[in-house]
Amino acid sequence: MKRLPIAVACLTFLCLSMPLAAQREGDPAILQKIRAEGTERSEVMTMFDQFVTVIGPRLTGSPEYKAAADWARAKLAAWGLARPSLESWEFGRGWALDRLVVEILEPRYMPLIAYAEAWSASTPRELVAAPVYVGGAATAADVAAIKDKLAGAIVLSQPIVTGFVREDRVQPATSETSVRIGAPPMPRQGTLNQADARQVAQTLREARPGAILRSSAGEHGTVFVLGRDQGENASPTIVLAAEHYNMVARMVEKNVPVRMRVHMQTRFLTSDTKGYNVVAELPGTDPALKDEVVLLGAHLDSWHTSTGATDNADGSAAAMEALRILKAIGARPRRTIRVALWGGEEQGLLGAREYVKAHYAGDLNRDARERVAVYLNLDPGMGPIYGWYSEGNAAAKGIFDAWGAPLKDLGVLKNIEAGIGSTDHVAFREAGIPGFNPVQDYLTYDVRTHHTNVDTYERIREQDLKQNAIVLAWIAYNAAVTDQKFARPEPRAPRQP
Repeated sequence: MKRLPIAVACLTFLCLSMPLAAQREGDPAILQKIRAEGTERSEVMTMFDQFVTVIGPRLTGSPEYKAAADWARAKLAAWGLARPSLESWEFGRGWALDRLVVEILEPRYMPLIAYAEAWSASTPRELVAAPVYVGGAATAADVAAIKDKLAGAIVLSQPIVTGFVREDRVQPATSETSVRIGAPPMPRQGTLNQADARQVAQTLREARPGAILRSSAGEHGTVFVLGRDQGENASPTIVLAAEHYNMVARMVEKNVPVRMRVHMQTRFLTSDTKGYNVVAELPGTDPALKDEVVLLGAHLDSWHTSTGATDNADGSAAAMEALRILKAIGARPRRTIRVALWGGEEQGLLGAREYVKAHYAGDLNRDARERVAVYLNLDPGMGPIYGWYSEGNAAAKGIFDAWGAPLKDLGVLKNIEAGIGSTDHVAFREAGIPGFNPVQDYLTYDVRTHHTNVDTYERIREQDLKQNAIVLAWIAYNAAVTDQKFARPEPRAPRQP
């Protein structure tokens, strides 16, 4: 009789221990649950639609970005994830566009495809005038000679565009090497050397034009637009579709009497100068490992001319969905799995770097830094995940090969040993934390969607987002239960991506 309490205690201990023991690397039962949840009860399109259709462009520092961050935090909380929060960091003033009109009035009326550069100043008033074309200048001295004519004028600042972005970078699906993140180099326009081009830009700033018109290098109405805060004396700057810019420039060259109307109203936002990251987690359950972290993330911010569908609402939605799936199936990872949505990626990986600085950088954060098992980033490209870039680490490739093997029917067919740059995982690798990016498509990405006015809902397929979330959930889960360790990169000083 005295042995019964001991037997009951042992049985109780075994029962309590079983869930932890069941959480093993490569568990087919867990994978089956992930697949079912991610396919039959997916919520990934709900999130994607919210970011793209309901909120729209999410420029860092804008009310729309903050609305997206608030919504994401609330959604993560509603799923019952732990510690849903916004972490703020100092960014600077935001920016909003209230009105933009760019038209030909004479010799015939035509509205033009045009977009403001981000953080552009307003035009001083509605401008109605003949444009001044300086793009055909042979030297910087030619522009300096007409400096007085540029004050308050509508200035066509670039040569007629003859080189266009017509090819995407090498597709990862057909290559065994890495591909560079960020659009390929823009085709060179005109004959000015770099020194003269810089001098022309300086002359334009000093002349204080009413509006500077630039051309995109995209075709068929595709307009690449970025921008940065250049301070109080920045010139109003507008980017036109190449075909429309060229048309106006040719008319001026042919002495056709052209009159244009240009009116731009923008606002600088100073009531909230913070940037925000969104963070939530699924706590680990192994007493020895629960303080270690598997991080998965994506940047939530976008540029302002479209809705940031491929860059990067798809990645943000898939990262959130991956953690939702794991929570919904009752996964009990040994390590904590944390999701983070970054702000300020488009301005230089700002949100990720500020997070790393606050939590992992320096000697004081050494222990916390060493507890980050891996960071998995979802940003570049679009379409299904084919595998992972292993950052030159053969052992990491071996790990991804093993974890990806059960996903071959979903298209996970290759991992590339080479590395990749210029997105948020770089911030972690700079601190000595292993960070990796998936191999995805770039079909029409460089020529049509990346940082353009047509990065829209139509560029994304629902089945691809579901696949992204399933793959990310499975890889994150395995990273959270494995006994294997990813090799840690050598820390290095941050560089501008």
